Amino acid sequence: MANSICDTLRGSGYQALLVGGCVRDLLLGLEPADYDVTTDATPEQVVRLFPESVAVGAQFGVILIPRDGCKVEVATFRSDVGYSDGRHPDRVVYSKTPEEDVERRDFTINGLLMRHDTGEVVDFVDGQADLEAKVIRAIGEPDRRFAEDKLRMMRAVRFAARFGFEIEAATFRAIRRHVKEIHQVSPERLREELTKFLTEGAARRAFELLDEAWLLQQVLPEIAAMKGVEQPPQYHPEGDVWIHTRMMLEGLPAGTAPTLAWGVLLHDVGKPPTFQSAAETGDRIRFNNHVEVGVRMAEAICRRLRFSNEDTEQILRLVDNHMKFAAVEEMRTSTLKKFVRLPHFEQHLELHRLDCLTSHGHLDSYEFVKRFLEVTPPEQVRPERLLTGDDLQEMGFRPGPLFAQILRALEDGQLEGQIKTRKEAEEYVLNSFGSKKRGVSSD
Repeated sequence: MANSICDTLRGSGYQALLVGGCVRDLLLGLEPADYDVTTDATPEQVVRLFPESVAVGAQFGVILIPRDGCKVEVATFRSDVGYSDGRHPDRVVYSKTPEEDVERRDFTINGLLMRHDTGEVVDFVDGQADLEAKVIRAIGEPDRRFAEDKLRMMRAVRFAARFGFEIEAATFRAIRRHVKEIHQVSPERLREELTKFLTEGAARRAFELLDEAWLLQQVLPEIAAMKGVEQPPQYHPEGDVWIHTRMMLEGLPAGTAPTLAWGVLLHDVGKPPTFQSAAETGDRIRFNNHVEVGVRMAEAICRRLRFSNEDTEQILRLVDNHMKFAAVEEMRTSTLKKFVRLPHFEQHLELHRLDCLTSHGHLDSYEFVKRFLEVTPPEQVRPERLLTGDDLQEMGFRPGPLFAQILRALEDGQLEGQIKTRKEAEEYVLNSFGSKKRGVSSD
């Protein structure tokens, strides 16, 4: 796909090279997620050659070309002038050499070029040496690179975590100097970057580095507050809330569902503000109401980072329900069935499994629920209604709050296995609620 685009550009007399993350990944023996091409052709010339193209960032010299179900970004060689908004160049000056183009990019390992036909690497920034040395190094002056785009500080941390690299000392010091400027980054871009931290398979290292770089306190102070918050050793022999959370993050493989990953990160966010020492409680460390407090805090974080309503609801459900597993073996059958009907219940189950494995190590509740799901047919967990609102009206009940009460009671009876047929449902309703029908006194 990218190769054919390069062929077309070169066949028309233009330079064309693969650039950036795809070159880095190819050299690391990884499958690139996407491909970028850099060229001396102007955006107008690229559009003429590829009529199917989309001018997504034409003002910055970037054209998107759909090819074989993928999208390839083609960018004109350029040097950027001024970054007054901390993200976009104020002015773009097209250049004729790939060397000038590379100098504006973020890190040396992302500044490599490759000839698509021969595989020859063109390296103006010693990126290959840094790849071999496993180092994340800013191109040129680190302060200037981070001033241009503040999100690069987060990207440095993410690349170091994902590849198991170190951040070069001068680059690391520059991040620490600029940490407060991270607030200039839009909430949406921060959310996307943090979600990548959580779902690329190196979440623990990413958050440890984020903390070491002094960025954690800036972007998620609620998580930084977990450090040093002790837990009762009989339930949490692993240590404080920060240690426990990092151990759970370590259990998140690459490709984890984003809402599950955020649920893991935030499930104990309510513990720091609800901490009570053994001396205060008279018996042991406690976190009374930490779930309720945590749900409110998680909602504030989701709103701050502009999560969608759907994702926010799922993250809050994970925080809200994570302690309920302790009671599953004592739950009424109807309560348990309603519990396992929670949307994306597999995420609740996995969060609970990780929670147990990184604390007391007991998986009794997890195994109990797994067995219950294996032996209980889906139609018993979500039975079809035996009676509807229309049926209740025909039986002489007036629409109103009583309807919901009757339907809930009917469902519980079904879930408990006590009501199996429509006839049994009608008898149950008349026996239990018949006195409340319209025109009949309940006195």
